[in-house]
Amino acid sequence: MPSTEKKKSLILRINPQLWVDLNKWAEDELRSLNGQIEFVLREAVRKRKNESEESKG
Repeated sequence: MPSTEKKKSLILRINPQLWVDLNKWAEDELRSLNGQIEFVLREAVRKRKNESEESKG
């Protein structure tokens, strides 16, 4: 993302156990919880794009 763009804010309601699990995962990878959620979402989008491109060709 270009440095001139601001990140969008999002309010997220999440199951308490999922919050604990994501927090632990973030700590294991030395990320903030927000950074971990961004990482997981980015990887999911990347995977979906790759699968979509493979099904086309």
